[in-house]
Amino acid sequence: MGNLLLNIRYLLAPVLIIVAGAGVLIGGIMAWLGVVLLFVGLIVDIATKFETTGVGYNNEGDSLGWASFQNLTMYFMLPVFVLFQLVMAWRLNTYMTLGGMEGEVIMTIIPGLLVMSEGITGLNLIGATLSSGIFIGIGIIYGHELSHTKGFGFVISRTMMALSGSAHFCYAHVYNHHLELASEDDPATAPRGRTIYGHYPLSYLGQSKFLFNMEKERLARMGVSFISWQNRWIRGYLMAVPTVALFFAAGGWVGMAVLATIWGISNFELEALNYLEHYGLIRVKDQPIDYRHNWDNSTAFTSWFFIEIGRQADHHDRGETHFWELENVGCPNTGWGYFVVFFIALVPPIWHWYMRKRLAAWDTHFATDEEKAIAARINKEVGYEGTAFNGDVLQDAGNVDLGLRSAKK
Repeated sequence: MGNLLLNIRYLLAPVLIIVAGAGVLIGGIMAWLGVVLLFVGLIVDIATKFETTGVGYNNEGDSLGWASFQNLTMYFMLPVFVLFQLVMAWRLNTYMTLGGMEGEVIMTIIPGLLVMSEGITGLNLIGATLSSGIFIGIGIIYGHELSHTKGFGFVISRTMMALSGSAHFCYAHVYNHHLELASEDDPATAPRGRTIYGHYPLSYLGQSKFLFNMEKERLARMGVSFISWQNRWIRGYLMAVPTVALFFAAGGWVGMAVLATIWGISNFELEALNYLEHYGLIRVKDQPIDYRHNWDNSTAFTSWFFIEIGRQADHHDRGETHFWELENVGCPNTGWGYFVVFFIALVPPIWHWYMRKRLAAWDTHFATDEEKAIAARINKEVGYEGTAFNGDVLQDAGNVDLGLRSAKK
């Protein structure tokens, strides 16, 4: 029973993605279910601030994780992804066909309370679009995990990311972000002072530019034209054509607006994770990547829902390690779960107030002398100067729980 619970807890996200998709399928007020679940997630995240661990190992040193089960779950998310898009496109088409009217009742789910109607109103179409964007974005975490695999798993990842409008991710993440972490050459690392809204386009376009340049150089060495099927940058974006065609067929230019919104939300969530995981951290280029160049997050709901993606320090040290085997290695910690810090980041003044304290502690306890010098210059430029760390007391905020650990790699 213990091993069962250790493994099925990672089904939280798949189950809620399917539930959100079912809400879009049912229509009516249920189209907003994904939005409601986002705020439910925030409440649960607040209530489960306690830390948890990965699945662990038995006395023989074997992982307690069920590799086949976890891998099949991740592979299964691709058809779920496709089905979610088909359901949303169908709902969009019913809106266009019936002119925003609910039409006839197709099925009674709960007599007198819940029915599935033929059409959908404009207001509920907005709810369906937001719900789709939110939970397709959450599903991207499986594309991230599988991007660190080879063969079939990588193909699944590449397809999921392409259908999400982020075809560049797999290569940029592995060959740029993991090699240039916390340096100026990593567009996914947000420098101090940048808002989450400013980071989104800069990170997204920066990673796409990286793959563009990487393919340009690779193909030139091969003596192959840039305009070629061998170009993984071009091929990746072409993989998104079926989704674009689907939504255009379902709703014309309205369908394009709906798809752009879904992709915009889902990729915003993807870049938000990058933002939360490395914000403001500094590494001198060509110096080793250390545990300290990550903000870890090991609270219970975040760990289970986001399949341990918060164990960033161990993940960047052992990129091909299964998520369920990642460990708490001791490094800077953001203190709250991802749902909480995401909502904090949505309000930049509060985010900067919250993070400048932790960065002051990072500068004091984790940074090398070279990193401290860079931090001092940047702090002055962005207005973080004067947030000095003194023991457990920050001069501008009194006593705070920093959630920091002083372990070094």
